[in-house]
Amino acid sequence: MRTATLGPAERTAALARMAERELDVLVVGAGVVGAGTALDAATRGLVTGLVEARDWAAGTSSRSSKLIHGGLRYLEMLDFALVREALKERGLLLQRLAPHLVKPVPFLYPLEHRGWERLYAGSGVALYDAMSVSSGHGRGLPLHRHLTRRHALRVAPCLRKDALVGALQYYDAQMDDARYVTTLVRTAVAYGAEAANRTRVVGFLREGERVVGARVRDLEQGRDIEIRARQIVNATGVWTDDTQQLIAERGQFHVRASKGIHLVVPKDRIHSTTGLILRTEKSVLFVIPWGRHWIIGTTDTDWDLDKAHPAASSADIDYLLEHVNSVLAVPLTRDDVQGVYAGLRPLLAGESDATSKLSREHTVAHPVPGLVVVAGGKYTTYRVMAKDAVDEAVHGLAQRVADCVTEDVPLVGAEGYRALWNARAQLAQRTGLHVARVEHLLNRYGSLVDEVLDLVTADPSLGRPLGGAEDYLRAEVVYAASHEGARHLDDVLTRRTRISIETFDRGTRSAREAAELMAPVLGWDGAQVDKEVEHYEKRVEAERESQLQPDDRTADAARLGAPEVQPLG
Repeated sequence: MRTATLGPAERTAALARMAERELDVLVVGAGVVGAGTALDAATRGLVTGLVEARDWAAGTSSRSSKLIHGGLRYLEMLDFALVREALKERGLLLQRLAPHLVKPVPFLYPLEHRGWERLYAGSGVALYDAMSVSSGHGRGLPLHRHLTRRHALRVAPCLRKDALVGALQYYDAQMDDARYVTTLVRTAVAYGAEAANRTRVVGFLREGERVVGARVRDLEQGRDIEIRARQIVNATGVWTDDTQQLIAERGQFHVRASKGIHLVVPKDRIHSTTGLILRTEKSVLFVIPWGRHWIIGTTDTDWDLDKAHPAASSADIDYLLEHVNSVLAVPLTRDDVQGVYAGLRPLLAGESDATSKLSREHTVAHPVPGLVVVAGGKYTTYRVMAKDAVDEAVHGLAQRVADCVTEDVPLVGAEGYRALWNARAQLAQRTGLHVARVEHLLNRYGSLVDEVLDLVTADPSLGRPLGGAEDYLRAEVVYAASHEGARHLDDVLTRRTRISIETFDRGTRSAREAAELMAPVLGWDGAQVDKEVEHYEKRVEAERESQLQPDDRTADAARLGAPEVQPLG
């Protein structure tokens, strides 16, 4: 495996190589499904390219609930196949593919009714555990347990005493979704794929009926490039229909966007040692442990406005606060909210008018020769979606291609992670960092942590925390630009780190220092640093304004008040 570095020079070289030879597979869209598809194709020995219009995971894949889960609520819908598949994938990710990124997380389900509810909900959670174990990948997570009200209040003192008569506790898993996608892209590149972000598909190349490539615009340099490929995979999520329109072909299905918003609050606002899962009239509500914070979400509403920057309205925020406060002894207020983010789920339309009932299963189609479309699904099952997409593309290659092997391909940083974790005290001693800081780095980079620490060795000032965001080292900002494909300040503060939702100022206090750290890596002068900081501040201002608006339409208009990020020059 070659070093999977995604710096500016590597991006330029990747675009040049994609333009100079015909690829076997070109994947459009670098969310979790697109990145997974590129890894699947590359590990089958196919000549693979990956292009993304904005940043890795810039859409749906950075704005999820950050859970790797079987989907307990799908059991109630009797969708056993989807739950079984997701539980198998959850186990693979925890144990083999990404133990450095995917972690167990406990959830408490408060029971409101005596007798029947414990039997009903308990049977569902017992079946969930049994399906996990029977998948062959259920080891590593504790089984569920029944709690009395007194025991539940010891585990979660934040709950109102009259909000429950008892509880169930079970386990799922979580990850940093954007970091996971970046790691997926780096793994695909390590196995030979070419990848470039800020590269938008503006048209498809045709020979008769057949799609034979794509015309892409390098948004950093303002030039168009033709990339020829024997098969193209459209993995653009909520943009699927837009991408299909470039060939005047919508295909056999339609993708509908459902908006989900999340709130981030400090850890000390909710006194609990476990996450919570609550029923609402429409769906379920999670309170999820997130480092020194909690994530509260989500909503589930139809969205037909701007897809790039979905906006959270004041009504959305009130909805979440009202529902979580119905069980909290000390209610949350707007002042407790540190961060807010909104994302769009790509749902296959047609099954139901209510987006919360639309299918989370995925579909793969081959609408015209040379073009495969994959859509729907859920984050946890991305690897299965990727496999199915490549299997479909292989049909059009007219050659023998190896079967999928990604079930046995750990992501970069996974190999050696557990040994380093066991030796974290020695690593802390050797580097002079606090052991908590070492744990933070290991759970973000795994065994690639040495690449980050090498930057500190070369420049000890990078071992200091970033101003205004004490959880992150200055070295992590530099590393994001030099190794992880970050092209703009927004990429670092929003996706490579989570500063934009983990600080009350939404990252504005850290913006200039971060931009100045990125500047030498990306060749920015003082004017470009100013431009990056100004853009980020305007983005935060527009988001704050949108969150004061009463409904989706006014929130969307306010959010679009911020201009798009400007490239170098």
